[in-house]
Amino acid sequence: MTVRLPELPFVLEPYGPDVPWTYDDGVLSVRAGARQDRFVPPAGESLESSGDAPRLLGTAPAGDFQLIARAMVSFEAPFDAGVLYVHVGERQWAKLCLELSPRRPTICTVVTRGLSDDANSWEVDGDSVWLRVSRTGKAFAFHASVDGARWVFVRVFALGTAEESAVARVGFLAQSPVGEGCAVAFDSVEFRGFAPKDLRDAS
Repeated sequence: MTVRLPELPFVLEPYGPDVPWTYDDGVLSVRAGARQDRFVPPAGESLESSGDAPRLLGTAPAGDFQLIARAMVSFEAPFDAGVLYVHVGERQWAKLCLELSPRRPTICTVVTRGLSDDANSWEVDGDSVWLRVSRTGKAFAFHASVDGARWVFVRVFALGTAEESAVARVGFLAQSPVGEGCAVAFDSVEFRGFAPKDLRDAS
């Protein structure tokens, strides 16, 4: 099954656990199941599996871009999250999350290159925030915003080879690593065929 959002110039396909994604009146919705996550512990435990969580991904057009969406999360347990996701290989992927981490909603990031890292950025009031992933040259950048206008820089990073990053799949993920499930919705979806001019000037 493929999903086409009118805001995106590419088709999305589901990956991971078989859960229904719905799109209605500009809102993309999904519910992660119990203990669904995508994370490879950096200490090296459980290397056989990175776990899995429902993802809806598509291959972005060549060149720089920005994928923007407001994530809205019905937090039920620690580490529940709505995520913008970048994938270049089985052990080469990254997440920009609005996550309950573990007591307050927080902007969190994970970059996986074989093993995952894990970093908290800043806390958010409420259960929604705008997220943005950009490809800028051979790198990717994460930003977040409380109003969809002023963007706070989170991180910039390389992922995979230049050839792999050029055909990255991007899209949406929902997770509930320790809980019984988590409802996530995305709206205000937007795609821009260019990167931010300055990653740190709040534009």
